[in-house]
Formats: sequence, structure tokens, C-alpha cells
Amino acid sequence: MDNAKLKKKLIEVALPLDAINREAAHDKNIHNAHAANLHWWAARRPLAACRALLFAQLVDDPSSHPERFPTEEAQEGERKRLFGIIESIIKWENSNNPTILRQASEEIRKSCDEKPPAVLDPFCGRGVIPLEAQRLGLSAYASDLNPVAVLITKALIEIPPKFASKPPINPEARKKMLAGSYKGAQGLAEDVRYYGKWMRDEAERRIGHLYPKIRVTTQTTKDCDDLRGFVGRELTVIAWLWARSIECPNPACGREMPLITSLQLSAKAGRVKYLDPKIERGTIKFAITNHPPRGNQDPKKGFKRGLSGIFACAFCGNTTTRDYVANRAVEQGLGLVQTAVVAETDQGRVYLPPSLGPVDSSIPEPDTSGLDLPLSPNPRDTWCRNFGLKSVKDLFTRRQLVALTTFSDLLSEARESVLKDARAAGMVDDGTGIDEGGTGATSYADAVATYLSFCLDRLAQTNNSLVRWLTRKTAESKGTPALDRQALPMVWDFAEGNVFCESVGSWDAAVRNVVDAFSSFPLCAGDAAVLQMDASSMHQHLPANAVICTDPPYYDNISYADLSDFFYVWLRRSVGKIYPGLFSTVLVPKAQELVATPYRFDGSKERAQQFFEEGLGKAFSRMRETQNPAYPLTLFYAFKQAETEQDDDEDRNTGTLVSTGWETMLEGLIRAGFQVAATWPVRSEGASRLIAIGTNALASSVMLACRTRRDDAPLATRREFVQALRSEMPAALRALQHGSIAPVDLAQAAIGPGMAVFSRYSKVLETDGSALRVRTALGLINQALDEILAEQEGEYDAETRWALAWFEQYGTGQGKYGDAETLSRAKDTAVNALVEARIITAGAGKVQLVPRSKLNPDWDPAADRRLTIWTLTQHLIRALETGGDAAAARIIRRVGSLADTAKDLAYRLYVICDRKGWSQEALAYNMLVKSWPELQKLAAGTEGESARLL
Repeated sequence: MDNAKLKKKLIEVALPLDAINREAAHDKNIHNAHAANLHWWAARRPLAACRALLFAQLVDDPSSHPERFPTEEAQEGERKRLFGIIESIIKWENSNNPTILRQASEEIRKSCDEKPPAVLDPFCGRGVIPLEAQRLGLSAYASDLNPVAVLITKALIEIPPKFASKPPINPEARKKMLAGSYKGAQGLAEDVRYYGKWMRDEAERRIGHLYPKIRVTTQTTKDCDDLRGFVGRELTVIAWLWARSIECPNPACGREMPLITSLQLSAKAGRVKYLDPKIERGTIKFAITNHPPRGNQDPKKGFKRGLSGIFACAFCGNTTTRDYVANRAVEQGLGLVQTAVVAETDQGRVYLPPSLGPVDSSIPEPDTSGLDLPLSPNPRDTWCRNFGLKSVKDLFTRRQLVALTTFSDLLSEARESVLKDARAAGMVDDGTGIDEGGTGATSYADAVATYLSFCLDRLAQTNNSLVRWLTRKTAESKGTPALDRQALPMVWDFAEGNVFCESVGSWDAAVRNVVDAFSSFPLCAGDAAVLQMDASSMHQHLPANAVICTDPPYYDNISYADLSDFFYVWLRRSVGKIYPGLFSTVLVPKAQELVATPYRFDGSKERAQQFFEEGLGKAFSRMRETQNPAYPLTLFYAFKQAETEQDDDEDRNTGTLVSTGWETMLEGLIRAGFQVAATWPVRSEGASRLIAIGTNALASSVMLACRTRRDDAPLATRREFVQALRSEMPAALRALQHGSIAPVDLAQAAIGPGMAVFSRYSKVLETDGSALRVRTALGLINQALDEILAEQEGEYDAETRWALAWFEQYGTGQGKYGDAETLSRAKDTAVNALVEARIITAGAGKVQLVPRSKLNPDWDPAADRRLTIWTLTQHLIRALETGGDAAAARIIRRVGSLADTAKDLAYRLYVICDRKGWSQEALAYNMLVKSWPELQKLAAGTEGESARLL
């Protein structure tokens, strides 16, 4: 199809990016009644962003209809109306508002000649893209190689429509049921809650004795003053705290030394508690105190003395080596020492010595069939293997295994009860299971069992020996579930939760989270189908002419298959017979997973990269065959991996940073015949998240809209490409900065407009006639970015230009006075002028930039006789750090348009810090820009707000 004849879609022209970013950030802070609560997955794309992207991907831009909107003013007016629809549908409170969603759906149908295409996500993961397609009334198709991802997506989009608006079938609900009172998935959710409670009650009857309560007596109060006032009462234990142990390597000692990483149990104001280890008659006992124990260098580090595996012996002080601990752990295993007990009272939590809540040593041997399977030897994501935790079974204590296997066995009993009750409620039973397309009683029993299996997975995630005890200053301490950091690391001291209490770690909490997720499911949904398949073969089973929206794999960022084994073994045990095709393998399939993990290729990075590039290239080729040419293909990309470009030809070495992840993704897109039509940075992480410099984590995703490249696309020379970059990128960069994209993401977002130039050519030729590589193009784009940022220095005053150059050379440290004087002449200023402007301090032959901590807190920009952009930027950051948004907004209100120039300087300073590895300083500039939309909003404000700021 000729691209010139295609109707441009809204996403290719304009988006209400500020509104989308605001709601995307808000989405990350929603923890209740969110689809993400259904089951763990390593990536979480904001629902609001996916919804907006799909709408804009399908709805025509007004410029495509000159007969209806002949002028730019008319087109802008229509865009404003469409923006209003987007701003309505992305609000969390409107997620299931039928009136608002119907308006969006009708707008989509109008642009699609009343025949909207199906939406396809071939890398569905958690399934949020097809879920949002359903919410907009579209048919949704999804696929993934990972069976855990497939089952999550089925539970999101395929199962609920089968039983939409049906009442619950459990006996309790049927007694008080009101006709028509259940909408969407509410009836199904009610049954999951009911049978989940039955499982809990039955499990407590069978194994409740393994989780005893603490009866408070006069004697127990002698061991813990906090129990006074509770005599005669029974307290529910929330968690038993443990530390792993190992024989001291000192031959003269040889005692079992605890490997404790922190002695602090609670940091909450008024409830600060510490472990106090005491050596008595050659044994160690733990008391609970309100103050740090004496003699310990740092109670927050416990006995840890360095890298993982290096600890000091509590008995003799001897320090282990990492190799000693690793070798002993693998060969002989690690011991366990109980350190404390956490109990719940009506006045808050109490921390007790282990003697008051000992664990019964006569725990029965659990049936661990299917669990004694090796974790992948992934050196990065499963490094608990280095210390003896080599199988899934090894990640759990015996009591945890008894509890989890008990609930797993009860799940099949619960399914039988559901089937019996469904038949009694009059539900027709065709004997066909849910995996075979059934919609009757058998299928319904399978559906309830599926969601209960997710409860079991959540219980496993919060009940294992990798659950860290997290102390917080503003809230109660709690156990942090495994995989909260997208890895299975080694955890030396951990919390074992009570599966029969009400808090985090309990079965009730698991059921609550899963059931709450139901409330976010669409009330009215389009057709849906989810298949397990390799993306390179998706065209064989999914509808042609679908519109593709996806989140492709990110090079070597996360090995989903390796981490998914943790859940797969439990799912296979509990619902494997319901989904025999999904769970036909012993562990999650890994050979075809698109991830560049060298360990799967005998440590070869080259072979891993080749595998990833070839696989992703095939997937993009299949997408081109499947994609409806009337619409752009869209994808999220949120990957940061930078390395210095090294080319065999020195003449072609750009000497700048490029991204291997971006290179392989773009190479596959371009070779498949796509060109980048538009890029949009979307804030996909919570506003409170601090981005670690040097990691692959980004605050923003980049949304790319791609069209099929024309067959007659022109050739270009390298020189023509560079000229086009210099001509077109400044405006694109200004647009990104105007949208307040985080500086940490600027280089990644700039790839979009740069590759839009590169990909529109059939080929860019080097001087020797060879094709310019994507890798080289990325280097040239980064060069252009640096040049554009440098050119913006022309807007700065002389003192700021001096400070920028000095900072790049010396950072916040000292430099020689003579160097400062030489630089001042080059920048048309003087050292005394810089001192007068309070940019530097000078003395004893040394010069240093004034630290932000030394800035005048009462600084008034209006009274500053030599106001510079440098000074303004530093004061904005200081105000933000010490006084919050309101303090920084007051400054912005006073200085007017100068504030925008200060924001531009923050981008430039961030790039310098990033290149130099000055992480903490970089975070300050990143924070200023990320806060900018809110600061502007406060500074503009209403008259009352403005008066308050002044």
C-alpha cells in the first residue's frame, strides 16, 4: 500500500503527552484493585499509557480529512476534542466507566469504517495491552512463548468474558443473591473468595498446629516487657525471623555462627527495636532491645562485613571469606537460627525473643514431587545457587513446603466442590474443560481453580526463605516478597510468615489481592484468544491484518523464563491437568526465549547476541506479514544499555555511546521493512523511583509508531543523513525537553527522531559504498544530540558558560586559580565576577564551585544583582530538596521565562554527570526536570495559590 495514500493516525502527529505521563505515573502508585495484582510479572506497563496508545493508533488525525478540516485551526480544534477523549479514558476512576469507554469505542469505529481490526500482542507478558484493547471494545489476540505469561493473559482477557455478569454459584451467595446484581467478573470473583476461604479453613484444620499462637503469661512478660498488659491473652504470630548459619572457619572456635545482615527489627518512630545477641556458656541467645546493642560496629549491617558471604563470627570475631561460605553452603548446606518472633496486638506489633515462639521441630516431611527441579544456572538472576539453593524446593523451609503443598492439594478438592455446586446451581455441564473451549460447569470449575492457583503462587512468593524483613521509618516493618527485584538473590536472614494470619504472607492476603484485581477487569469486552507460541511463527495461527501493539524483549535485560520457573512448578502441580498443553514440559521452555544470555551459549556474548538478533529479526518479519498496512505498528521500548562505539574502521569510529539493546531492536525493525514514523516518551515508572545511573532501568518508555517503508524509498549518503539530523533533530529535541522527559531518558528518547530520519531511506551509504550500520547511525545520533545541547549554551550568560566548562573538568572539586583565570578569559568573564555572582569560592590558589549546601536559604532572585542561569538552577535544586515543590515553584514564579533556560541547563549537566559517572549529582538534575510539570502547575496556579507561593 502506498504510504502517501494512507490516513495518518493521531499517534503519528500529536498526543496529550503531559496528561498521559501524569496518569501513567499515577498508575504505578495504585496498589489495590489493579490488574497487576493478579500475578507477578517482571515488567509492568501502565494501563493508562496502553489505553491511550491503542486509541491514538487507530483514530485518524484530523489532517487525514482535509474535506472536513480544511484549515490548521480546524484541525487543531478537532485534535483538542480527541485529546479530551484520551484524557477521560486514561483516568483510573474511568477505567470501567461504560459511557466514557463507549465514546472512545465509537470514535475508533468511526475511523475504521465501522470495522475496527483486531489487536495483536505477540509478546504479551502480563497481558495489559490486550486487556486495554478489550476495554476499548476491540477483539484482542495475544501470544507468548512463556506458559506463565500465557496463563496470566488468559486469566485477564480470555476467561472473564466466558462468565461475564453470571452470578456466583457457591451455596452462601445463592442464599442471599439478588438477580442482576453481579456485573462483569464480580460473580466469578465472589466464588474465588468463597472457595479460597474454604481452602484456608480446611488447611488450618489440617496443619494449623504448625502455626501456634503465643499465650501471654506472667512468666512470658519477664522475657519481654512489651507483653505487660496482655497477660491471659493469645497473640497471633505474624512472622518468625531466621538467620542462616555456618560453622566458623576459625579452628579454635568452630561454633555455628549466624549470618545476620541487620540487627534492626523496626525503625518506626516510637517502636524502634533491635536484636541483641548475647553469648552465654558457648551458645548465642537473642534478646530484644530499644537501643542498638553495644559492641556492634553498625547494627544496620549486623555481622556482614563486605560482599555477599563475608561475615564476622559472633563468638570469636573471625571473618569468613566468600569462597568459604559458598563452598560450605554447596557441599554441606547452611543451618538456620531463629532470631525473633513478631506478633500482632491491638496496640501494634511486638517483637519477642525466639524462646517465646519456638517452631515445632516435628514438622512432617512434605511431598515435594515436581519441586526438586534445578534453578537455571543464570549467574545474574539466580545467584542464590552460588550458596547452595540450587532447586526450587531449596527456596523454602520445611514448614513452608508443608503449607504450600497442603494448599496445592486442597485446590483440586476445591475444584471438585465448585463443579458440584455449579451443577446444583443449574449451570449446564457439557463436560468440556476450559482449555478445550468449554463454557459450562466443568469449564467454570477450571476457571475458579485457575485463579486459586494464582493465590497459591502469591503465597509461594511471600512464603519462602528469600523474603527479606524490611524496616521502615514511617510504617510497620514487613516481609518483602521474593522477586521484588526481578531476581532470586541470596538472602541471609529472612522472615517466615504465618499463612493463617491476616497480614502480608498469609493465604487471606493472597486471596484478597487476586480477587481485588477482578474489579479492574473490563465490564464489556471484545473477543479474545491467547496462544502459546514463538513470535516468529505467530502468523500461522493468528488473524491476518491485525493491528500490532507490543512490548518486545529487551536484549539481555531480564530472563523471564529463568525467573518464571519459581511459579511454573506450583502451577504445574495445581492446574497442570487443566492445561496439559501449557504445562507439558518439566520447566519453562528456554531454548527459544529471545534473550541474549551468554550462559546459554557457553559464555559466548557473540553467540548470544547473534541468537537474539536473528530471532527478533524473524519476529519483526512475521509482524510485517501480519500487520494491517492501514495502521502503524506500535511498540514500547524501555531499555538503556550504553557502551563506547568501537569500529574496526577508525575513520568510522564515532567515539560516542551507543546502545546494544536499541541497536538490535532497530536493526530488526529496519531489515523487516519498517520505518519509524513517530516516537513518544511515556513515564512508565513511579515518580518516587530513583533511577540508578549505569543500570538498564529507565523512568520512561519510548513508544514508537512504525510504518512499512515504501519499496521505492530513496538512498542517501552518510553526509546527507548527518545533514538531515542536524536540520530536523533540534526541533524534535526541543519537543522532548518541552515535555519534561527525564534527563536520564533523553539520550534514549532522542534515538526515535534520529532513527525516523535514518529509517526512511532504503539505505544510507558510506563513502566506500557499503551500508551504514544501525550501530554507526546510533553513534551519529548521539553526536548530534551532544552538539545540539552544546549549541543551547549560546542562551546562557558568560558566567554560566564558565561554570559549565569548569564543572565538566573538575565537578564539585577544587581546581587551580590559574586554570580558572585562563578559562574566564575564554568565556568573556572574570574570576572576581564569578565570586561576586556567588558561583565560586576562591582562595589559597584554589577555586571551587559553591556547593548547594552552602547556598543562602533566603536567596531572592529579584534582589540578586548578578543573576545567572547557573545560580538559578542550583537554587531550584536546593529549594526542591529542602522545601519541596512549593519552595521551587516560588522561585519559578519569580524568575518567569528564565526558569525554562535553567531546565535546559539541567539536561546539559545531567549528560555531563552521566558520562563522568557522578551518580548522586546526576540524580539532582534528573529530579529537577522530572518535577518540572508539577512545579509549573504550582507556579502558574490560581490567584490564591500564587499568593501563597509569593
